[in-house]
Amino acid sequence: MRNNEQFIDLLKALIRHPSVVGAEHSFFRVLQRELEERGAKVTWYEGLLVAQGTEPASALISSHIDRHGLICTGPNEFQYAAFVTGRRSDLLGNSVSEKLMKKIVDRFQSVPVMAYEPCSGAYRGSGIIANAYVCEYRSNLIFEVEGLEHLVAGTPVAFTDRLSLSEDILSGQLDNVLTTAHLVHLFSLGFQGTAFFTAQEESGSSWRFLLEWFRRFNGGTKQLIVVDTSPYPDRSIAEQQQVVLRRKDANANFDPDTTERLESLCAELGIGYSFKDAYIEAQNQQAGKLGNPQQSLGSTELGRIIAASSGFVQGTTLQIPTAGYHTMSETSTLASSHAFNQLLLHMSGTVG
Repeated sequence: MRNNEQFIDLLKALIRHPSVVGAEHSFFRVLQRELEERGAKVTWYEGLLVAQGTEPASALISSHIDRHGLICTGPNEFQYAAFVTGRRSDLLGNSVSEKLMKKIVDRFQSVPVMAYEPCSGAYRGSGIIANAYVCEYRSNLIFEVEGLEHLVAGTPVAFTDRLSLSEDILSGQLDNVLTTAHLVHLFSLGFQGTAFFTAQEESGSSWRFLLEWFRRFNGGTKQLIVVDTSPYPDRSIAEQQQVVLRRKDANANFDPDTTERLESLCAELGIGYSFKDAYIEAQNQQAGKLGNPQQSLGSTELGRIIAASSGFVQGTTLQIPTAGYHTMSETSTLASSHAFNQLLLHMSGTVG
């Protein structure tokens, strides 16, 4: 990857800035500075930061910038931010499944956290997650944190994170600061298209902000590329491919021409790839033979926007395979980052 050391330095810096889902404003400020230093024109909208070069129509690429964390909801009481932001803890029947809560309840035991002001990013203190449990009265996941007893309700609490790089393996809370850093880095390499940075993807709301931008200017597209990480059960499976493509998700079919163009570029550049929907369908076929439950094809930002707009906004996805999904030790390879970078440069015409 061109200017690889600069990219790693940028990723190290961005991962240190909190961006809890529902409290991303301060991270938008950080992105604005980094993008403007690289020559981009930056415009703010509700839940959306838009960075453009001199040829904004040459490429349209979107990355969500929120990460998982907690929100203070009472005296020494914290809830999973994605559930609160997605209004899945309002006691009105839109509750989180017991299976999902049990999956998360032990995931962040003893993880260090830091509180911050959602608008300014000002530091409000640090602590350690001491306990997590499902409240039987509210059917909701509750966290207790040592050291943050002084916080008032509404204060976001981020998982304290640093990037680790060892033997060409990146590790940290990569979803989705990894592809966000890639889009910022593109402007350093001469990218002149449009990059979208959306909020609240982890709570299922980011597509609304992006669709509103396209509706605002009455300009649909078939060439939107939504970038993200893509989880696999372990590193051995994740590293079988350098990048992940999709033809569809649980919500919609993706644009076949844009998807085929990405696939052709992978072949041309010698990049290893797979289709996530095909992988899941193969897993489901095997599970069906064994009488095991079926997996969903997954719900992406792109699939949601295609379905909601009836195809007014179309495109495809490009993802970086990872293991350790939604943990503090999610991993990816530098080889995947290099391949991802090359594809975006070629898709956008930044290199011939």
